[in-house]
Amino acid sequence: MASENSKQFWKRNAKLPGSIQPVYGAQHPPLDPRLTKNFIKERSKVSGVPLKNKKTSSFHEFARNTSDAWDIGDDEEEDFSSPSFQTLNSKVALATAAQVLENHSKLRVKPERSQSTTSDVPASYKVIKSSSDAQLSRNSSDTCLRNPLHKQQSLPLRPIIPLVARISDQNASGAPPMTVREKTRLEKFRQLLSSHSTDLDELRKCSWPGVPREVRPVTWRLLSGYLPANTERRKLTLQRKREEYFGFIEQYYDSRNEEHHQDTYRQIHIDIPRTNPLIPLFQQPLVQEIFERILFIWAIRHPASGYVQGINDLVTPFFVVFLSEYVEEDVENFDVTNLSQDMLRSIEADSFWCMSKLLDGIQDNYTFAQPGIQKKVKALEELVSRIDEQVHNHFRRYEVEYLQFAFRWMNNLLMRELPLRCTIRLWDTYQSEPEGFSHFHLYVCAAFLIKWRKEILDEEDFQGLLMLLQNLPTIHWGNEEIGLLLAEAYRLKYMFADAPNHYRR
Repeated sequence: MASENSKQFWKRNAKLPGSIQPVYGAQHPPLDPRLTKNFIKERSKVSGVPLKNKKTSSFHEFARNTSDAWDIGDDEEEDFSSPSFQTLNSKVALATAAQVLENHSKLRVKPERSQSTTSDVPASYKVIKSSSDAQLSRNSSDTCLRNPLHKQQSLPLRPIIPLVARISDQNASGAPPMTVREKTRLEKFRQLLSSHSTDLDELRKCSWPGVPREVRPVTWRLLSGYLPANTERRKLTLQRKREEYFGFIEQYYDSRNEEHHQDTYRQIHIDIPRTNPLIPLFQQPLVQEIFERILFIWAIRHPASGYVQGINDLVTPFFVVFLSEYVEEDVENFDVTNLSQDMLRSIEADSFWCMSKLLDGIQDNYTFAQPGIQKKVKALEELVSRIDEQVHNHFRRYEVEYLQFAFRWMNNLLMRELPLRCTIRLWDTYQSEPEGFSHFHLYVCAAFLIKWRKEILDEEDFQGLLMLLQNLPTIHWGNEEIGLLLAEAYRLKYMFADAPNHYRR
């Protein structure tokens, strides 16, 4: 009985344990076609089903040609014990092993290859698709050798620029962290913030092109409406709001184990480890506990939407910014257990209140059926159809729906498309703009999409377009690229925001 259930499980969930299956949307490069081409041909001969060489050009063709792991009925008539499956796996394993042995023998014969660059690698092995990736490959080739087969199957390389550290200072061009102009701007911020009553309009104007790292925590508290402009009231306000938050913890947090809250807490508990998994800071148990409390209390206090996947990402910029107030060195690998309990409580409470202020302006993104996101995606489609009709028609030709890629852009505020350091710089401007997160974000998404028009127009099938739009090469982006993106978004807003008929057909 157990073996029969096990067989049914594999029928429902996969083709065959250990078999080679191309995964749609995967981050890793595909398998070497020279290794698998012959075996696929052999398998097609055995099964009698001819392979389709035509590239998938539309969503419907893609759906027909793709075996989805959730389609239970797909595998019902396949015999997993057939010789074709066993031959495929054994031959691939033997070929792979032979390739690895051959590569190692070449290394022993020619140790000088360890000094070679990626230009020595055969062209068929190269999986670099952008100038950013090319730069990453060139930098990494000086430090270690990756033989071709290993290079294809390895995890994506870590970026040269830290994902979190020196967020406000680091440009992709490697510019010095503090120029004379930046020192002048920092002094201007300090004068504004130390005045008896901070001029918030002037502060927004200064913050639009970016906030210096040293004053970003207090600036964000002011721009979000968490702190009052009057300096004499700030200390008491912080004390009161922090006590109020931990009062919520005492009142509500134990209810996470109650039946009507268990589903919410379980989903939060699942999502937290997925939040920025490449950054060690967010994998620390203490940090994950803080995030769980913040998200659970917010969900309890906002029953109209409750917790929705994607909200977990919105905590991270606030947490990093408020952590930087107590940490001089890079925060990416910082161990938060080195901070006092009072410091951690302050960071947690401030992150909660500022995230709450942000979500108050975009809560219709997360209510039932997420109507806010639906409207924004539709507005993006209309806007792009007017500013770049060629790109718009290219999507229509290959049946790419805007909802298939832009839903995530709206749900996560582009956090999945950009490094965290870029998100923080972006939010400097969002908090300076009236309705920055709810309105200006639309124009940022339009500018972001048109930024990749050449790459989009080069793709001529549905699958290629969707893979590109879900894996845009922004890992090396810094302040310079974000500044250009925001300038283009502002231009689009200036042209279209007050004249909506301009983008109506």
